[in-house]
Amino acid sequence: QYTAALSPILFECLIHPMLGGATNQKVVEDNLVKLKNVLNVYEARLTKFKYLAGDYLSLADLNHVSTTLCLGATPHASLFDAYPHVKAWWTDLLAKPSVQKVAALMKP
Repeated sequence: QYTAALSPILFECLIHPMLGGATNQKVVEDNLVKLKNVLNVYEARLTKFKYLAGDYLSLADLNHVSTTLCLGATPHASLFDAYPHVKAWWTDLLAKPSVQKVAALMKP
């Protein structure tokens, strides 16, 4: 659900403008609603566990890295601020050396 909601936002905010198009704000807003619904579920889950699948880092968490790094390049980079447990989870992931390597490769 996360990637399905986030991908259209990334396309409209990052890719479409690079191709010379205008951002379709309706698509962005519609998918922000979907993404916020997913983040509400994540927030509830992360109040009980450190990571999405439990108290251990797993592919469930790492699967979010590339798209969430891209979210940081959009006007919606502060979206996680409204979800303290999600923000703590993401901050923890960003501190992982493997995630730092991926982030470094994604910088222009």
